Amino acid sequence: MLVIPFVVYVTRFTSLRLLEAGYAIPVAVALGLAAVALARKARREMALGLGKRGEREGTARAGRLLGIAGMCVAAASLVSLVVYELLQYKGRH
Repeated sequence: MLVIPFVVYVTRFTSLRLLEAGYAIPVAVALGLAAVALARKARREMALGLGKRGEREGTARAGRLLGIAGMCVAAASLVSLVVYELLQYKGRH
């Protein structure tokens, strides 16, 4: 969930432009999908009775929520990037 904010922060101290932070969007989506997949696997294992239900259930729920939140941040970043590019295009033409 913190991939995009981290890359935006890094652009303040390096030669990267803010627009180049968009390259982190696929990374954020991949990590979000991985978190959701791992949470699903943990919930499936708990349903089969292979682990302690109490601790792992909360961890699986948190992983799922953070994964979804990370994908939402990536989607919002993508939308903002597209809007920025459209505004730049309209400003030039």
